[in-house]
Amino acid sequence: MEKVFELKKEIEKANKICVFTGAGISCPSGIPDFRSESGLYNEKGDYKYSPEEMISHTFFVNNTKLFYKFYKSKMIYENAKPNKAHLFFADLEKCGKDVRIVTQNIDSLHTMAGNKQVFEIHGSVKRNYCIRCSEFYDEKYILESKDIPYCKKCGGIVKPDVVLYEEGLDDKTVQGAVNAIQCADLLIIIGTSLAVYPAASFIKFFGGEKIALINKSETSFDEKADIVIYDDIVNVIDKIGG
Repeated sequence: MEKVFELKKEIEKANKICVFTGAGISCPSGIPDFRSESGLYNEKGDYKYSPEEMISHTFFVNNTKLFYKFYKSKMIYENAKPNKAHLFFADLEKCGKDVRIVTQNIDSLHTMAGNKQVFEIHGSVKRNYCIRCSEFYDEKYILESKDIPYCKKCGGIVKPDVVLYEEGLDDKTVQGAVNAIQCADLLIIIGTSLAVYPAASFIKFFGGEKIALINKSETSFDEKADIVIYDDIVNVIDKIGG
């Protein structure tokens, strides 16, 4: 409880806050993580390929129909809503704090909660584009399409605006994320093992005063953080009074 109180004081004191989030912040919204024992990567499914293979660029190109079967059933959670943690940081922004979100998640829950400065490093399931003419399609169009979603305008394949394995990150998003981390007084890292690169390497650009790390288990970065809390983020927000 002492560390939570310390975090609360740092949040109140900071002028610029950067929140760096991973799957752990979205688990309370019903979206499973990837790397825990019960996560997507350790799930025994009906496919002969690993999840990493199936959400790769090569698999998308060579096995598009099976890619979408997996993607629709395992990567999209249409009914997921922002939880207390997402709403807490959105409310901080509404109250006048400079809050910038850098997220590894593809669920867009931070944006749905109301944060305006959100850098989605790995893209979003909410955005989909025709690979031929760039026509935009929403999440619903993907889910309602039979097998492979095709563009109504030109007939091209519609691809999620999600960074698949073997694909590079968007330069503009990376620049925004690094700048958000660099300019912050307080960096709050939530629900990530910090095992996904290059995203996890962005935190090295932080030059502010304090780093808080909230995760259910230990990470390789714990020793470098000023405040380390091993707990579910919603529990922490409840204790803060959010």
